[in-house]
Amino acid sequence: MPSEPAPLPSPLAERAPAAAGRAEPGRVASFDVDAGLGVVTGADGRSFPFHCTAITDGTRRIDEGRTVIFAVGAGGPGRWEAVAVTPV
Repeated sequence: MPSEPAPLPSPLAERAPAAAGRAEPGRVASFDVDAGLGVVTGADGRSFPFHCTAITDGTRRIDEGRTVIFAVGAGGPGRWEAVAVTPV
């Protein structure tokens, strides 16, 4: 009986940022209170979107320019986003 073929590598895993899954410092580049969507820029200059539900202090808003600690995780198909955004 033939063996099962090895699974194909995930295209998302191949494009994973170096910080995927690790907490890293950054700043909130923008935040739209009405939409609940923002963008955080890491110390390496890469930017990642986030939703207000990713803010860990229980609030659903955050000021632009605020220093945060965040991790990068898989978002929708084929994209990365900031998760566990913690204001410092």
